[in-house]
Amino acid sequence: MKPITVHAAKTNLSKLIERAQKGEEIVISRGPVPVARLVPIQGAAVPKRQPGTLKGLIKIHPSFFDPMSEEELALWEGTGE
Repeated sequence: MKPITVHAAKTNLSKLIERAQKGEEIVISRGPVPVARLVPIQGAAVPKRQPGTLKGLIKIHPSFFDPMSEEELALWEGTGE
C-alpha cells in the first residue's frame, strides 16, 4: 500500500481507523519518509450491534410525541428568542 501523508491522515483519520479496524495496516509518511504505522489492536474488534438490547430499559413519556407550541417550534428552528 502507498503511504499516506500526515496531512491526509489528519483529514481522514476516522476513515483510516475504520480501515485499520478491518485489519488493514496504514503507513503514514512525512514527505517521502514513512514515520508511523496505524495497525489494528488484536482482539479489539467492534462488537456488532444487536437491535432490542435496551428494550424495556428506556421509557419515553407519551407527551414527547405531542406537537410543539409555536414558541417551542420557533426556538427549535432558531427564529425565536
